[in-house]
Amino acid sequence: MLLMAATFIITLLTGMPIAFCLGVTTLVSVLFMGDLPLAILPQKMFTGVDFFSLTAIPFFILAGELMNHGKITDALVAFAQQIVGRMRGGLAHVNIVASMFFSGITGSAVADASALGSLLIPAMEKEKYGRSFASAVTAAAAVMGPIIPPSIIMVVYALVEGGVSIGALFMAGYIPGILIGLFQMITAYFIARKENLPRMDEPFSLPVFLSRFRSALLPLLTPLIIMGGILGGIFTPTEAAAVACLYAFLVGFFVFRTLNLVHLPKILFNTVVTTSMVFLIFCMGQVLVALLTINQVPQQITDFMLSISSNPLLFLLLVNVLLLIVGCFIEAGVAIIILVPILAPVAAKMGIDPLHFAMVVVVNLCLGLLTPPMGVVLFVVCGIANISLEQITRAIWPFLVAILIVLFLITYIPPLTLAIPRYFGF
Repeated sequence: MLLMAATFIITLLTGMPIAFCLGVTTLVSVLFMGDLPLAILPQKMFTGVDFFSLTAIPFFILAGELMNHGKITDALVAFAQQIVGRMRGGLAHVNIVASMFFSGITGSAVADASALGSLLIPAMEKEKYGRSFASAVTAAAAVMGPIIPPSIIMVVYALVEGGVSIGALFMAGYIPGILIGLFQMITAYFIARKENLPRMDEPFSLPVFLSRFRSALLPLLTPLIIMGGILGGIFTPTEAAAVACLYAFLVGFFVFRTLNLVHLPKILFNTVVTTSMVFLIFCMGQVLVALLTINQVPQQITDFMLSISSNPLLFLLLVNVLLLIVGCFIEAGVAIIILVPILAPVAAKMGIDPLHFAMVVVVNLCLGLLTPPMGVVLFVVCGIANISLEQITRAIWPFLVAILIVLFLITYIPPLTLAIPRYFGF
């Protein structure tokens, strides 16, 4: 275990890509153990991705790329502006609400930050919002991407944990995601009041509202089609991802007419690159998990934690602290692959609902998208806004506090995550 941990940390600090960090760690561990054949590495790598459910990931990535290149964000932003643009700090609220809408399409924080940041950060600067504030709002709002379904991270969690359905996880994400959006809007409102930020002066017009609603209606139907099809038994979550791709293609090519055949090579290339990164991390992580299981590490950690305390509330507190630290250094998907097989059995033995525990883990690790040095969304937004990491880090802490409050609420009020799945029979 010490050798494994040391190898992983050293390779991570050298700047090696995370998938190769996992691969080198497993190779060193197998060589050190001596009694395992090297053939176990390619075998476990292959079986680690030999799941039909994993095909949902490239389909959701492709759907997000189609929506992004199809300029669907313009319609969503225009509609969000009609809803919340007249509040103090209107464009900040538009940013958050538009991200909430877009989260139901892409399932990726990076996709949300890229699409909305490119559009809204320049618009907010033009309206005299500070660049740091505009960037912080964009980055913080993008966290809803993996929480409001569909979610690529949730697919990974369900496959790693094995006892939670993807559909149940999707349903459990709605209330936490909406709460994060509401708390961020409250935070943005108080900052806007303090700094006297502008709001939209255009009076409300019902014809304009209806026109923008009609333009945004088709993109907004995407999550309803996905979840409605799953709940109605029309298709599985994996098939839902393929349906989302087809729907995004039809809307972009034949309704909005913002997509054409020239865009397809770039869309497919981006999808292949992103998918290959995710799958390589997943298969390397599965090999590492197999080695941990062979050495009975999950069982040893379970026994150790139960010997300290059998109080589930204390356990959840310790898990949150651990994951908040881990999320600063390790990408969410990787942390799920490594830690969930260890922590989930302990949670089950303490009587914690697996679905509740899953959402605590997912929301917690999504915070890591906003915390240096591994905060991927921060780097994406810094590139778009051309600001330093220090500037955005100083501006984002009020929004981090808002998300931490939501994390605390869902940790100790299980119905916030379980109410909707239980209502639909999950």
